Amino acid sequence: MSAKKKNLSGPSTVEVALAAVLSVILGCALGAALLVLKPVQTVKSIPKDAASSTIFYIEGSRDFNASADLEAKRKSFIDGESVDLSEGELNVFLSSLKKSAAPAKPGDKAPPADAKAVDVSALNARLFGTKIQLGDTVTISLFGASYSFIVQATGGFVKDGSTFVFEPEQFYVGGCPMDRLIVVKDILLKKLLLAQAPPDDLVAPWGKLSDVSVTGTTLHLKMP
Repeated sequence: MSAKKKNLSGPSTVEVALAAVLSVILGCALGAALLVLKPVQTVKSIPKDAASSTIFYIEGSRDFNASADLEAKRKSFIDGESVDLSEGELNVFLSSLKKSAAPAKPGDKAPPADAKAVDVSALNARLFGTKIQLGDTVTISLFGASYSFIVQATGGFVKDGSTFVFEPEQFYVGGCPMDRLIVVKDILLKKLLLAQAPPDDLVAPWGKLSDVSVTGTTLHLKMP
């Protein structure tokens, strides 16, 4: 009899509250997914009459004639000297990291592109004022369909312990702003934008830097 009475009384307050919370979470997740897939306009410069709701992406330049100078600067940096990198040189270097990425284990072959659930393009940098913008294109493949979106973050470098790290002031995954989602933001930043590990020979000298700054279209790496 008591069981029948409980059934007739309807869902409890806890059950109603739980259903409401789940509905809110599902709604937020769907809303975020729609924003991620919202088209981002790739432009050379932001139009003066641009709508405030439009998300733009300006790609940094590449200087393919800078290979020789870049190698010389890399050697100087490893030897403990301060170096300045132009935007074009920096992007040639970042592109080389993607091309030279090795399989996770010796003897393993990298999976074909169509077998990857998540594929991230080479990182691109744009230098302007005192800021650096990092961006790439992420392609997600699910059930035979592919979805691509731009991931971009703008900020500067700050000291974290003994080394400098990139700290974003603005972070977008597609058209979805991630600035206020602290935990999710950090995870996505590492997985979608800063997933490429730096070369081993650059880790030690990077840890010795006394300052990392941007002036115009130049990145300054200053040694003590």
